[in-house]
Amino acid sequence: LTGVLDDCLCDIESIDDFNTFKIFPKIQKLQERDYFRYYKVNLKRPCPFWADDGHCSIKDCHVEPCPESKIPVGIKAGSSNKYSKAANNSKELEDCEQANKLGAVNSTLSNQSKEAFIDWARYDDSQDHFCELDDERSPDAQYVDLLLNPERYTGYKGPSAWRVWNSIYEENCFKPRSVYRPLNPLAPSRGGSCLFCLCLEKRVFYKLISGLHASINLHLCANYLLEETWGKPRWGPNVKEFTRRFDPAETKGEGPRRLKNLYFLYLIELRALSKVAPYFERAVVDLYTGNGHEDAESKALLLDIFRDTKSFHMHFDEKSMFAGDKKGAKSLKEEFRLHFKNISRIMDCVGCDKCRLWGKLQTQGLGTALKILFSEKEIQSLPENSPSKGFQLTRQEIVALVNAFGR
Repeated sequence: LTGVLDDCLCDIESIDDFNTFKIFPKIQKLQERDYFRYYKVNLKRPCPFWADDGHCSIKDCHVEPCPESKIPVGIKAGSSNKYSKAANNSKELEDCEQANKLGAVNSTLSNQSKEAFIDWARYDDSQDHFCELDDERSPDAQYVDLLLNPERYTGYKGPSAWRVWNSIYEENCFKPRSVYRPLNPLAPSRGGSCLFCLCLEKRVFYKLISGLHASINLHLCANYLLEETWGKPRWGPNVKEFTRRFDPAETKGEGPRRLKNLYFLYLIELRALSKVAPYFERAVVDLYTGNGHEDAESKALLLDIFRDTKSFHMHFDEKSMFAGDKKGAKSLKEEFRLHFKNISRIMDCVGCDKCRLWGKLQTQGLGTALKILFSEKEIQSLPENSPSKGFQLTRQEIVALVNAFGR
């Protein structure tokens, strides 16, 4: 890919240089820190749109939760349990070792940070959600270590997977009818419309969903199960699969556009990070795990990333969105928000738990980015030394935002 991206004054080469040399090394380090590596998710929520007919039975999809007796007391007890520094041993729970097989979702937690979760659930009183959030108090919600559960190919495919993406594109996305999607036999092959016939806001929405889809597909191609001999799997890049999904000849020219939409998604989330910096720059906001030294280092690294995001000189200008007459703009923004919220609900229809985990996390990360971009006034008027009633982020949203951008 080369050249300028549509709908923004930015070229691909500049994004590559900026990301490779400034952002990526730091965001990788940040994702490895305890605050950002544990994500609480409910993988048992039923699909709200159709009967769950395609649950994946492949072992790579499977979740092996820790037995109840082995879940750390600090997590089970919630806020009633006082934080204790005594638990500072990083030995993994032996009973959960079976969960770390060939990419099954491994919900093992280190003792080092298990007690800290009690202080991580913050109430978010902002009603302007772009995502359907999991209820963290649900008995089905569990913490997952994202480093032990990398996003990669699991073998989940076919009608169940097609149905999810078909529902996203056809029912919840302002999709131009001319877009060609050859790998999904459920996709209608209607023509007669074009991407630039849509208004800017609807183009942006479609490109964000397409970029998210491209990101997920890229990770499946880059971390593919190449062979499994004697129970020892070998993971690596699958060029053939990448070609099938992105080569112009294989996709009637759609592949490069999909990749460009991934760059566009990057720019939107980069813009959100630069906009939300004042929220984190306040002393009252702490990335709390209970380890004071690590917490200070994590915040310093996050603020360093924010400085880099602000230095980028070709940001997407979100002010051009919803800038028409107030009534029409408000209606379109609400339509935008409800469509995206519906997509976050569709993620509960994904039959593979590993895929559902990363789908929910990246959808919530993008939803958090949109929430930030539409809350500029509230962020600018944040009080320095007290929580804000106008704009808040839960720990889940913060973890999702950083990890989605890392993807």
